[in-house]
Amino acid sequence: MKTAIIHYWLVAMRGGERVLERLCMLYPDADIFTHVYRPEAVSDLIRAHKVTTSFIQKLPGATRRYQSYLPLMPLALEQFDLREYDLVLSSEAGPAKGVITRPDALSLCYCHSPMRYIWDQYPVYRQQAGALTRLAMPWLSHRLRQWDMASASRVDRFAANSAFVRGRIRKYYGRDAAVIHPPVPVDDFSPAEAGDHYLWVSQLVPYKRPDLVIDAFNANGRPLRIIGDGPCAAEMRKRARGNIKFVERLSYRALRAAYAEARALIFTAEEDFGIVPVEAMASGRPVIAYGRGGATETVIDDETGLFFHEQSVAALNDAIARFEAWLPRFEPEFARARARHFAPERFDEAIRAFVAQGHGGGRFQA
Repeated sequence: MKTAIIHYWLVAMRGGERVLERLCMLYPDADIFTHVYRPEAVSDLIRAHKVTTSFIQKLPGATRRYQSYLPLMPLALEQFDLREYDLVLSSEAGPAKGVITRPDALSLCYCHSPMRYIWDQYPVYRQQAGALTRLAMPWLSHRLRQWDMASASRVDRFAANSAFVRGRIRKYYGRDAAVIHPPVPVDDFSPAEAGDHYLWVSQLVPYKRPDLVIDAFNANGRPLRIIGDGPCAAEMRKRARGNIKFVERLSYRALRAAYAEARALIFTAEEDFGIVPVEAMASGRPVIAYGRGGATETVIDDETGLFFHEQSVAALNDAIARFEAWLPRFEPEFARARARHFAPERFDEAIRAFVAQGHGGGRFQA
């Protein structure tokens, strides 16, 4: 069975690329197709595969400004020649699933999320865009939504990375999906003696809500360590008071230590899944999370952490106050056991079953 894996773009190693790595391990002979590829930015495991890029790769500044070429990506996907492939696995967060396959080929989509910038997060992205982009977005996004819905019909079966994303797939594509949580290398993490500082780990982009955690800790004065970089970094550094320390990036070893040494992880975003809380729990540390999105599928309220239910300074600081009273009841081994539910072996098993069910003609099944 000749296999192709379609991935939206390969310019960094983030959560989607970690899933791609695992697919590469499951299908070591698969060929990869993507819009834009920076070999030096991805892992050896991905580089070991044959990678074919779309015509987007040849456009000016594509490896840096790839998102500017989003309107061309549906056309680019449809130019890939996949006639020789029996199994086509698309990894979707940007445009990937819309490839054209043989009628008898099996087309499966692992969906990290329907493109949030043209669906439920469209108003947020438009508000934050520059003047010219903001002017063009209504017209371009309208056409992209039409193509996105139409291309969903080319997929035989969907898998979602969370029940939260499964709901988006139902809403926007009118299709059901199996839920297969992404693989988290939980065995890489281990407990250590925790300190008195809190931790926030993520890209500094608006929807992750770094502003919320900074304003909350400006108000409560507790020590906070922020690990991450992004377009909001300069603004957030100016906004923060002296009790908040920033680190742009850490080695993987240092990041593991940072999780283990934190009093708790603060998680302020509404994420599709959210690997960071699982990594914190695998390190034996509790999580204070916004109680929407993927965090509600990983964190167990009042056992491995606590939720707050409004993205406001008052709600977050109330949760931190409740946490301080609750912390003596926290059991690190409960958190580590919960993290084991998202181990890579579980992902592998679920993907194998998903593909096998697809071969069994399960197009209209969950």
